[in-house]
Amino acid sequence: MKLSELTAHQLKESYKKGGTSPTEVCKALFTAVDRLDPIIHAFVYLDREKILARAKELEQRPYERPLWGIPVAIKDILCVEGEPTTCASKILEGFCPPYNATVIEYLKAAGAILFGKTNMDEFAFGSSTETSCYGPTKNPWHVDRIPGGSSGGSCACVSAGQVPLSLGSDTGGSIRQPASMCGVVGLKPTYGRVSRYGLIAFASSLDQVGPIARDIPDCALLAEIISRHDPRDATSVAIETPPYSALLQKDITGLTLGVPREYFAEGIHADVGGALQDALKTLKGLGAKTVSISLPHTKYAVADYYIVAPAEASSNLARFDGVQYGYRSQTAPYSAEHGPLIDMYLNTRREGFGAEAKRRIMLGTHALSSGYYEAYYLRALKVRSLIRGDFDEAFKKCDCIITPTSPTTAFGIGERLADPLSMYLSDILTISANLSGIPGISLPCGFDPQGLPIGLQILARPFDEQLIFNVGYAFQCATDFHTKRPGLAAGKDA
Repeated sequence: MKLSELTAHQLKESYKKGGTSPTEVCKALFTAVDRLDPIIHAFVYLDREKILARAKELEQRPYERPLWGIPVAIKDILCVEGEPTTCASKILEGFCPPYNATVIEYLKAAGAILFGKTNMDEFAFGSSTETSCYGPTKNPWHVDRIPGGSSGGSCACVSAGQVPLSLGSDTGGSIRQPASMCGVVGLKPTYGRVSRYGLIAFASSLDQVGPIARDIPDCALLAEIISRHDPRDATSVAIETPPYSALLQKDITGLTLGVPREYFAEGIHADVGGALQDALKTLKGLGAKTVSISLPHTKYAVADYYIVAPAEASSNLARFDGVQYGYRSQTAPYSAEHGPLIDMYLNTRREGFGAEAKRRIMLGTHALSSGYYEAYYLRALKVRSLIRGDFDEAFKKCDCIITPTSPTTAFGIGERLADPLSMYLSDILTISANLSGIPGISLPCGFDPQGLPIGLQILARPFDEQLIFNVGYAFQCATDFHTKRPGLAAGKDA
């Protein structure tokens, strides 16, 4: 097996036995990037000299840290000191943060090698990684299809064998949906479990950083490294994180799995529904029980999300004006009415933000404007409470909830760009978890007739990530979907 195909746990074992070194692994991954990235475009920044210097530095130290020598790719929304961090937007052109995000500090302390920045939808506004100022990322399983979004680059590079682990962010499904479409494992932790310090904010009450990997043990390992209390993040919860990977078990006998009727309604593709029914049969064969549940306010989730999230985005993105950092327009003032300063603001934001970013800023600004705040934003917060209440009631009847991750497999590049509503509905099965703050994971559970991956979503009570990992691990041990790799990664046409 090639070094680029090894999981993090396999690399750790190889390091222990002296079978390879971090430098050799990084060089093998560079070869994979050179071969594949001109096709899929998962990376937007890769400093090879810095990566090799880090690998050689680690080789001078004893092998003792949990991620020693393991390369981890970083979504371009997380601040890394001295490296471009642009959120795939022209308006942050040239911005290099003078500090690290907290999760980056945790990775470095654990011995990880930061392996470049990955492509994404601009400011995480999207479900297809097509709104990036760098151009779209393509799905390694079929290069005419999208990889999902907004963490499409982070999922595509893991799926394609360019790196064993990556970090993404999930505001409405932005880790789980691309994980489903790229055939990898992606976790959205409980809100407050992982520090958001150094994550460039989209919607502050919804955003969460999470791990992406090829299997459950790797995902659990990365999750336990980044999940700690951080006093620099006011929303970070001071609760102990279990050693997820060490506590993995595949015995799920007696667990009750809730199956929400609303998540198998009209709009779920037949191939997706069929794969989920097969997954439920597998889980029942492992000793779990299933019970039908209802999440009645699910039908309001998309509408609710697209009031709350754009409203918070409008507020968060007001800081990008061309004054202190990032892109500044050089366009001459277009009117004598405002004066040169106001014209600079207007031109910078007009030229710096892409179409989807402008759409969401305008939606959010309208929802927060005088005369509409109570009618839209405050009412949306009340509906959000009802959605959270649905989950509270459901978990009285079951231990965790099983659903599809995405209603369809990966759709064609450009297919939904002109239809924002259709694009927004891509996240209909993941949004509720963000509105409720609960943890959720996506893992592979099948393929459609075109060979495109299908994802299984597992949801649990707040801070019960261990249960999610255990159910996912039991399913993984009973199936082989997680072992499949795109033909592109193996040197075949995709």
